[in-house]
Amino acid sequence: MTVKPKRHLAKALTWRIIASLTTFLIGWLVTGNLNFGMAIGFADVVIKIALYYLHERAWYHSQFGIVHDEEKVAAEAKLQNNKKEKHNMTGTEG
Repeated sequence: MTVKPKRHLAKALTWRIIASLTTFLIGWLVTGNLNFGMAIGFADVVIKIALYYLHERAWYHSQFGIVHDEEKVAAEAKLQNNKKEKHNMTGTEG
């Protein structure tokens, strides 16, 4: 299966529309003021895009969950060595 980047963009845009419309509706229903609902909906878009950008930049600088190719190769080699040692200790055919 191949997922094209435009799918991610479409999902991000449609989610932003749904989320902002929800905020607009809540603001309007709670206050009864259509203009306030629109203002809070607009603020929601601007603020959350900025916060998402900052969040994404923070994750970009984080090493959490990243395995570098050298580490992956070393881990795979260690796993293979462990399997060989177990095989040699048991004396079984593999």
